[in-house]
Amino acid sequence: MRATQAPLKASLRPEPADGSRALDGDSLAGFLLALSAYLLWGALPLYLRLLDHVDVAEVLAHRVLWSVPLALAVLWATGRLRSLGRAMRDIRMLGMAALTAALVSCNWGVYLYAIASEQAMSAALGYYINPIFSVLLAALVLREKLSRLQWAAVALAALAVVILTVEAGRLPVLSLALTVSWGFYALAKRALPIGPNQSFALEVMLLSPFALGYLAWLAGQGTLAFGTTGGRDMALLIGCGVVTAVPLMLYANGAKRLRLTTIGLMQYIAPTCIFLIAVFLFGEPFEGAKLWAFPMIWGALVLYSADLWASRR
Repeated sequence: MRATQAPLKASLRPEPADGSRALDGDSLAGFLLALSAYLLWGALPLYLRLLDHVDVAEVLAHRVLWSVPLALAVLWATGRLRSLGRAMRDIRMLGMAALTAALVSCNWGVYLYAIASEQAMSAALGYYINPIFSVLLAALVLREKLSRLQWAAVALAALAVVILTVEAGRLPVLSLALTVSWGFYALAKRALPIGPNQSFALEVMLLSPFALGYLAWLAGQGTLAFGTTGGRDMALLIGCGVVTAVPLMLYANGAKRLRLTTIGLMQYIAPTCIFLIAVFLFGEPFEGAKLWAFPMIWGALVLYSADLWASRR
């Protein structure tokens, strides 16, 4: 493995929650855990579409709020509550976690808006571009030297964005917002010296006062959906915590049992599922510049994957 690749590849998955090193090879358990996480992420638009009549910001608030008890329950069950307590007493750690919490909340909010506004294909595009953006971010911020294949992937993805921009007369804002917010989130997440389960719990705990405040404001305005639009919506909004926390924790525990290359290649599963749902279930049009841009992005991902594979060998 080339030395220049290590920092970037490390950003593709979190460190094991217990601080131990990841396994050198792939395990079946790790593969199944990671696969479950990516399939759940890929199917998430089907769940969120059931809530498209609820204000996006309220859905985001519930997504944060109901993740807290589940995250804390997992830490309690795994005996890691103490490490969370130590992190909460560290001012520097809290500052870093506040940054990652802000970035992930932006990403979640944009994603929720994309699904609610029938732009799931834009969400898929954003997550397809993300690995290529992470490569570029590593070059610009971490001063990593990119290979020729990586530069070719960046150039091809950039050309696809240009094509979409020319046809629409504006940048594909939703896709780029998802790409940029998640790319910087992954970069900032690397600086948190705690396990993924603890950092997730810390993030949602930091966000929960804002979520509670917003829900209280909605209640005061008489526009709160929770508890006023029926039991079905209540159950779905509470379930937002489950569909948020469970895939993240499955991924965290699966990734530490897999090679970096394996995780790097598996990350295409979720946007592919989103793309297929957008086209075949939601009936979003796949035409015009998208007929050129998506194949170009797929080509860029092939180059990126080839470089990952070559690095592993």
